[in-house]
Amino acid sequence: MTAPDDLDEIITAYLGREGPLLPLLHAVQARFGCITPESQIRIAAALNLSQAEVYGVVSFYHDFMETKDSRPAIALCRAEACQARGVEAVAAAALAACADRVRLETVYCLGLCSVGPAARVGDTLYARLDAVNIRNLVSTL
Repeated sequence: MTAPDDLDEIITAYLGREGPLLPLLHAVQARFGCITPESQIRIAAALNLSQAEVYGVVSFYHDFMETKDSRPAIALCRAEACQARGVEAVAAAALAACADRVRLETVYCLGLCSVGPAARVGDTLYARLDAVNIRNLVSTL
């Protein structure tokens, strides 16, 4: 649950900026781990937007969640270069190994095309993934 004062502080920091919605939503997501429906209502009112406009952005982008998920996330690149290097087998191995302990997210291009398949956990990048090392990565999280 978001603390009212903390949310107000974030909203205030973005008021008056040009195109504040996306950066504001990223800040709320980073601070609270989600953008609750209650937060969306307050953001819409502060930015003079409809609740539907804010919800539309939150529901469109996969970076935003309406409920907090405390599981660690593995962002697995599914772009063409990683597909050509076997990312689908890596994804299958990750799903088999995770048993709901981690969240597997799809991203498109981590900039490691020549050493794919690639993944990111937090700010750490992993390259040349295969079924064995993705299982090892899942077990460390």
